[in-house]
Amino acid sequence: MSDNKIKLVSVAGPTASGKTSLSVSLAMRFGAEIVSADSMQIYKGMNIATAKPSKDEMCSIPHHLMDYVDVDETYSVARYIEDANSAINDIMSRGKLPMVVGGTGLYMDSLLSGITYCEGDVDLKLRANLQDKLSRIGIDAMLAELADFDPDSAQRLSTERNPKRIIRAMEVYYTTGITMTEQNLRSKEKESPYNPTKIALNFHDRQKLYDRINRRVDIMLEQGLVKEAEAYFSANPGNTAVQAIGYKELRPYFDGELSLDECVEILKRSTRRYAKRQLTWFMRDPQIKWFYADDFNDSDELFRVVSDYLIQEGFEAK
Repeated sequence: MSDNKIKLVSVAGPTASGKTSLSVSLAMRFGAEIVSADSMQIYKGMNIATAKPSKDEMCSIPHHLMDYVDVDETYSVARYIEDANSAINDIMSRGKLPMVVGGTGLYMDSLLSGITYCEGDVDLKLRANLQDKLSRIGIDAMLAELADFDPDSAQRLSTERNPKRIIRAMEVYYTTGITMTEQNLRSKEKESPYNPTKIALNFHDRQKLYDRINRRVDIMLEQGLVKEAEAYFSANPGNTAVQAIGYKELRPYFDGELSLDECVEILKRSTRRYAKRQLTWFMRDPQIKWFYADDFNDSDELFRVVSDYLIQEGFEAK
């Protein structure tokens, strides 16, 4: 490992696993600032649905790349990497420890691996055609079409099932003649500037995580999720941001097709499935040190054990 690589900590895990609380406590202990790796918390105003930490929850710890993109902006993994690199350099310039925290595996892996993306020219007409096609034939048929020329990307995206990224993989090939897989291989030829210590949260008993997810949804409703979703659907129809979990599941309620209770159950189920996909993604990384929350009596004990681990890894507590 090169001595001049930037040492940092990453905290990953599924939604509702306790990343926010743990990362803020660690940041206070180790003099860190947090760089968000969440593909939906980047958007302005989407506070409840994306579970953005409140000012009280942040405990005066600076959080970068959160609540800074307009919902009508086009945002890509390439732009995230550029923005995150800038944030990390800024944190380092002030003698602070960068801590990358989030549940969007593609963002986190691309950043920490030093991957660069060739965006190609944006063809808005092609993008609109692909979006229309996806709405007509569905995700599975689009994945099958993608597999005809980029089977590796199709297999990878079949787990995530993110319509935006499926369309992007097809768009890149049609505009550049190079598959996303090939671009990723070329980008990995460049060595990463980072030396990350990766940790992640999980539960031995999956039902305990699902119970936390269900409780979080109930709290979101108490905080005004329905009003927030209604306002965004009215002001920003069709934007990527309003496809966030927490918004799209409520759409049938606004359209008079389902009751609110029915939509809430769908939302809880969608969030549980999303958490399962997040775990599948992160479990592929052999560098991650896993901490199981149900091994500990409470969050304080978890924090102490993780802190001791980071000290053993060479990080200095303040």
